[in-house]
Amino acid sequence: MNGSVDLLRRPLVVLAASGLLVSACDRPERAEAPVEATPLVEPAPPPRIVPASLTLDRRALLDGLRRAASNYASGVTPQGTDALVGKPFSVTTAFGCRGPEPVVEGQAEGLARWSWAPERRAIQLSMTPGDWTRSALIAGAGDDGWEAVEGFWIPRPWMEDGGCPALASDPLASGPPAPSPQTVGLAAVFDADGSRLERRNGRAYGFSVRPEGDAETVAAPTNGYRLRLEGRVGSFPDGRAIRCRAAGPDQRPVCIAAVRLDRVAFETAGGETLSEWRIGG
Repeated sequence: MNGSVDLLRRPLVVLAASGLLVSACDRPERAEAPVEATPLVEPAPPPRIVPASLTLDRRALLDGLRRAASNYASGVTPQGTDALVGKPFSVTTAFGCRGPEPVVEGQAEGLARWSWAPERRAIQLSMTPGDWTRSALIAGAGDDGWEAVEGFWIPRPWMEDGGCPALASDPLASGPPAPSPQTVGLAAVFDADGSRLERRNGRAYGFSVRPEGDAETVAAPTNGYRLRLEGRVGSFPDGRAIRCRAAGPDQRPVCIAAVRLDRVAFETAGGETLSEWRIGG
């Protein structure tokens, strides 16, 4: 009897188990929690490196001349290649800041100035390069094939910009103080086999500012004029761009840079070109 009961129970157990399996299969699958997609973040581009201007301005050129003066006075001989050689430059110098300055025979050449025409009907701008071919600073440079050297002084080298000084003369002084001697300049060099038409040979760069419209006279500039010099830095026979000399240990050295001029221009104080001369181009 017990055996028959066991036989009856087994099919019931199997059916119950089958029912559980079928019930489990009929249950809906548990939905997985959605996974939020991580947005792709592109790496930021590297900062664009803007190359520094390769053209030497007044400040950069004066800095090189200042270092050369210090090395000369200290007895230091720079080693290696001169980084200034071959670099383009564009410098300005202000002139006529205190008014007209007529050309006087015997005055140092290499400085720009302006003066009145008769009855103030025009303003004459003038710049006569100095003849530095036989100067002590150029001695020996002829061995490098130079035939002529024309000089341009850079007045007020203590000013890094090329504008007029804001400092006024002492009103209690008995007269206008004499300007400091010129100690910084550019030597435009010309080769023996080059065109002689590019040289000034004592001739001035000149320009006349005429009245505008129906005006009969010209107004004086309130902030002078500008002389702009452009070209490339050259080198002396020793491979250096700058030479310095001094009469004694307590004298400020006079330093000049050898250059190849490309352009000379007169400008207004605001930078407007009045007249220009292209050299070698």
